[in-house]
Amino acid sequence: MLQSKLLGETKKEWPKEATVKSHGLLIKGGYVKQMASGIYTLMPLAKRVTSKIENIIREEMENIDSQEILMPLVATKKLWDMSGRYDSVGSELLRFKDRNDAEMVLSMTHEEATVFSLLNEAKSYQKYPFSVFQIQTKFRDEARPRAGLIRVREFTMKDAYSFHTTQESLNKEYEKFYKAYERIYKRVGIPEVVAVASDTGMMGGSGAHEYMLLCDAGEDKIVVCKDCNYSANMEVAYSKQIQSFSTQEENVEKIYTPGVKTIEELQKFTSEDVRKIGKAVIYKRLDKNETILVFIRADRQVNETKLRNLLKIDDEDLVQKVPEPNDNIVYGFVGPKNFKGNNVVVIYDNSLKNEKSLIFGANEENYHYKGMNILRDVGEVQYVDVAKVEEEDCCPVCGKHSLSISNGIEVGNIFKLGDKYTKSMNMTYLDENGKEQNPLMGCYGIGVGRLMASVLEAKSTESEVIWPISIAPYAIHICALDYTKSDEVRLLSNELYTKLMELGYDVLLDDRNKTAGVKFADSELIGAPIKIIIGKKSLENGNVEVAVSGNSEKTLINKSEVVNFVKNSADRLFEEVN
Repeated sequence: MLQSKLLGETKKEWPKEATVKSHGLLIKGGYVKQMASGIYTLMPLAKRVTSKIENIIREEMENIDSQEILMPLVATKKLWDMSGRYDSVGSELLRFKDRNDAEMVLSMTHEEATVFSLLNEAKSYQKYPFSVFQIQTKFRDEARPRAGLIRVREFTMKDAYSFHTTQESLNKEYEKFYKAYERIYKRVGIPEVVAVASDTGMMGGSGAHEYMLLCDAGEDKIVVCKDCNYSANMEVAYSKQIQSFSTQEENVEKIYTPGVKTIEELQKFTSEDVRKIGKAVIYKRLDKNETILVFIRADRQVNETKLRNLLKIDDEDLVQKVPEPNDNIVYGFVGPKNFKGNNVVVIYDNSLKNEKSLIFGANEENYHYKGMNILRDVGEVQYVDVAKVEEEDCCPVCGKHSLSISNGIEVGNIFKLGDKYTKSMNMTYLDENGKEQNPLMGCYGIGVGRLMASVLEAKSTESEVIWPISIAPYAIHICALDYTKSDEVRLLSNELYTKLMELGYDVLLDDRNKTAGVKFADSELIGAPIKIIIGKKSLENGNVEVAVSGNSEKTLINKSEVVNFVKNSADRLFEEVN
């Protein structure tokens, strides 16, 4: 490709709207153009990168015998009604009516469409197991698109679905995809991606993993043990029993605490460590019109995903409760001793289990209990884990206080869906005994644009794009200085361009009438792993400069040896990602 013909204008200044590194580089390098909030056009450079990512994904899917299909972006309301998700999924699902007043949706995921498409394709157990995949546009009407391509509304995604007659078969296929994903991330240049246990969320099912790239730009919190292989999304992360703080039993006494309603005020009033204080966190369960009261140690936070999973309710049905008249809850002074709330479900977090002397509200205006022991003063209660994990908590696997918390970008996910969709949509097959059964499903997703942005977050600096050779828009960039002014430079540049193209490499030749400074600046934004710099000064000695990714120094190479040097360098770079 001649750079004079390349579309996508670079920018000198860092874009004001960019909040993360990948967003800034994609805009500055002319890779993307924003059309609306969370909606981007991929310009030629970006499209070349995503096409290469898609080809890697496609190869790895076909290596595990998954068959490619392509389903529509648009689906009917009826289809989503069959699974029950039309009403349960919130405003992220874009609903509309066609010209015939039929209710439709833009698919944010394709479980329903997949089951519908395969309803009559596998009526006998002999057809199982099998899997299909597609690389297709999705639309999720995000409330807050952010960070460029990391969280958008319209996106391209590889989603795959497997179908099985037994849980054992599903588990085996799940492992196949698990390993295929590891190969994909290695091939695109980010082998450091980690698989973490995750919540199944709106997808449902019995188990799930997310593939996380740990980096500052991520909006997910990932818990990782520094001494073993334990890792999990904060939403589902666990720790061993939190170490007790109040280990000495005291006599319980009611103390006067006028106007002391917050933890900070109570801590200051009593001069006690926050770990010796218990708090009440109050929620409203909308689907049952119940109050949910969580008692937890004051230095810990409620993990609302754990709480929702415990209660088996959807996200939108659990909200922080605000004071209501006549609910018999003394806000600011709530505690477990003598609590008499109306229509309240009380939950005790594990953080309280072995505490022997706590400060809690007395369920009376302006009063707290000091020295409270739940077993002695309340009785036997059931403890559950609904707390967020914190730094240096005790690992549930190795038992060491070595849990750490990092930000992470989700670059893929896999789910064991079970029969959630096949049963609700009446997908059946005849087993060995001629009896109708619902197959089990697995689901496996990778966002293509987000993966591209994630590679930039992992590999690039704020001033220079660094692409692995496997997905770089161009493997080789010929920076021809004085191309329009020097016959010698132009002839050698054209010769190398032709030879390298014939060898099968993607080559970009900078044939523009621009200064060396402009050419070098643009070259840093294009990020080719191999750069050939051809200038009049080096050619006086028959040499050109070659810069190879991973080597900070440019190498002077005789012009007759350039092709071999580049070929060997490219081979080495490909080996690193394969």
